Amino acid sequence: FPFIVVSPQCPKDKSWEPMALVALLDDISRQYKVDPDRVYVTGLSLGGFGSWKLAEYAPERLAAIAPICGGGEAYWTKQYPHLAVWAFHGAKDPGVPLRRSQEMVDALIKNGGNPKFTIYPDGEHNVWAETYENPELYRWLLSQKRQPRE
Repeated sequence: FPFIVVSPQCPKDKSWEPMALVALLDDISRQYKVDPDRVYVTGLSLGGFGSWKLAEYAPERLAAIAPICGGGEAYWTKQYPHLAVWAFHGAKDPGVPLRRSQEMVDALIKNGGNPKFTIYPDGEHNVWAETYENPELYRWLLSQKRQPRE
């Protein structure tokens, strides 16, 4: 794939801090040839929460997010109705209830967004394997470019 993949690991007993993620993005962008119009963020579980939060903090830096089994605060979506979003969640997730992603998707729609949402009817918390094995995800990501806020 024509990607630079960066997979930071969240420190134990912490949550993702968007300022630290933007600093990481800045550092990677200085070191490598990063197309600023094609920055995609995905994460699973806590990383799914981090994906939603980073979109709220720095929507102007991103082309798309693909949070998996995450969630956040519905009001965050007011910052990024223009952003391409494809969320994923297992309907039988015992760790992060499906409603966490559903609330974000619903809020994004209410705020003028057009997200995609895949619910795995028999999926539990580990639906990232199925998600990341889906070639359509990569075609979708590569078709996204950063859009100006309206």
